Amino acid sequence: MKDIGDLDLPTYQDMLDAHERIKPHINRTEVLTSDYLNDLTGAQLFFKCENFQEPGAFKVRGAANAVFGLSDEQAAKGVATHSSGNHASCLSYAAMRRGIPCNVVMPRTAPQAKKDTVRRYGGVITECEPSTTSREETFAKVQAETGGDFVHPYNDPRVIAGQGTCSKEFMEQVDGLEMMVAPIGGGGMISGTCLTLSTLAPEVQIIASEPEQADDAYRSFKAGYIIADDAPKTIADGLLVPLKERTWHFVSNYVSDILTASDAEIIEAMKITWKHLRIVMEPSCAVPLATILKNKERFAGKRVGIIVTGGNVDLDKLPWMQK
Repeated sequence: MKDIGDLDLPTYQDMLDAHERIKPHINRTEVLTSDYLNDLTGAQLFFKCENFQEPGAFKVRGAANAVFGLSDEQAAKGVATHSSGNHASCLSYAAMRRGIPCNVVMPRTAPQAKKDTVRRYGGVITECEPSTTSREETFAKVQAETGGDFVHPYNDPRVIAGQGTCSKEFMEQVDGLEMMVAPIGGGGMISGTCLTLSTLAPEVQIIASEPEQADDAYRSFKAGYIIADDAPKTIADGLLVPLKERTWHFVSNYVSDILTASDAEIIEAMKITWKHLRIVMEPSCAVPLATILKNKERFAGKRVGIIVTGGNVDLDKLPWMQK
């Protein structure tokens, strides 16, 4: 770790150490391509399928790094977090594999599929209202009662280092990538991508994709300081949280641009991807393709990596079924 001001930031070496630590607990996920999507966008698109992780999301990387980096004494009280779903599932999975308790605070509106996954891995859920304020207040009470090690969903150097392992694998799997695109909410995946690529492949442009209806990262990027919305509403339920100081450091220093898409555009991209890649993808993960389709001229002729961040959806409540 290195200190920048009051920040404790992960280093490239931390990412390499994380990759060795978590290898027994993650999948080296496949990269898929589609001639149809290449023709549609005018770019060569490569999709790294983190929805193929056992808990269904990339966040198992950061969660596993945090859990298996704890000393036995630290691990005895377990871990705790707040999450809209995927981090909760992944932390529960990692805790189960280590045999320690996991307590999570989740919005009552979180998809049932994500709640079911948390419980399947032994996580204990306390529900809160769907706002950042309620989430953090409820979590403070839970942590005080349990004493578990707090593994923040994204503003944690262990988590950022773990998420950075995804881009390391991606660059090993695909030659000549010119751009990397991933969704942005709190910024954990984007920060990990910046951490890795700024050393491993600084020539690669890093683009973040965000829902128009939860565009606080976009507005922060344009303003030059963090703008936080308390309770945005979008179908991309995994992208509802604001940037924090560590993720802002990476976003403000290494991200080339943040692009946005409407919920309607996200739904259309989700349907296209389901049809032509033939994989289950949640709305948050369709945001990169939605922004590429919306800004084809930015990506035309480029070799573009897209991180498919997760695939945990309620199959009975798909976005195009909503009235």
